[in-house]
Amino acid sequence: MNIFFERMNILFTCVGRRIELMQCFCEAAASLNVGITIHGTDVSDTAPALKFCGVAHIAPGIKDPEYIPSLLKICEEQHIDAVIPTIDTDLLILSENKEKFEKIGTRVVISGTEEIGICRDKRYTSSFFESCGLKAPKTFDDVEKYDMGYPCFIKPKDGSSSIFAYKVNNEKELRAYAAQVPDYIIQPFIDGTEYTVDIFCDFDSNPIYITPRIRLAVRAGEVLKTQIVQDETIINEMKALIQKFKPCGAITVQLIQDKKTGENYYIEINPRFGGGAPLSMKAGANSAEALLRLLKGEKLSFKMGAAEDGAIYCRFDQSIRVN
Repeated sequence: MNIFFERMNILFTCVGRRIELMQCFCEAAASLNVGITIHGTDVSDTAPALKFCGVAHIAPGIKDPEYIPSLLKICEEQHIDAVIPTIDTDLLILSENKEKFEKIGTRVVISGTEEIGICRDKRYTSSFFESCGLKAPKTFDDVEKYDMGYPCFIKPKDGSSSIFAYKVNNEKELRAYAAQVPDYIIQPFIDGTEYTVDIFCDFDSNPIYITPRIRLAVRAGEVLKTQIVQDETIINEMKALIQKFKPCGAITVQLIQDKKTGENYYIEINPRFGGGAPLSMKAGANSAEALLRLLKGEKLSFKMGAAEDGAIYCRFDQSIRVN
């Protein structure tokens, strides 16, 4: 499904605070000399990112039966060329309804339903990493069966943004948290350096960019400070994952590099643009520009080391009046 046009209409769903991501797409369109209108949806008209959209739309909640019909109506009326999801809870329902959007000429830039199911349940994610030949912390979903020692980590099997995620120091703490965390998993704690890998693939799952970066500082699961590190081992391991996962567009992978052994333990896949994805774009792995070029029908090839090795980026808060 190739789309040829001089002006693009791009719809970001559940935009919240994803201002930087939309700015990257505007900058990419300007560099390509292509007109662009950014559309955004959210359940609240006070979502700050809506103020940075060319056209803002208030949509029902994701669990509302009218959610998909409302998006389809927006796409048809506004001639939307591509839909880009921004949060985990939006992924499965958009993937399941992808063909409905394609029938009205809108591409949903998203991986397959089965792959998203693997990502949304972290028990399956761990097994998937192992099936790719990668290491992953052993995963338990029953406090009575956990026998890997302490510290350990407990979190919801379908969680995000570090909500209900806790480091646990002993059995008493583990039992207390297990009573509080819904549908939990338990994994042994890996002491090491945390990485996020920003991956971008074309519509046929061929990699364009693979950008590992260290998570130097994090708040509520989202990176505040990061450093690009062109780690050849991680890049090769991600090529093995891509071959089996078959992503479409952006995915982010999280891992911990054990400080004692140097081995990589993979813990999470998010099949969307991560919160820190604009940092890889700014460093040179410009996946926003790549996506616009793909939508124009161009063919792109893998670019090794596109992001500047060693580049450090910091993020900050900024206020905007919304009424």
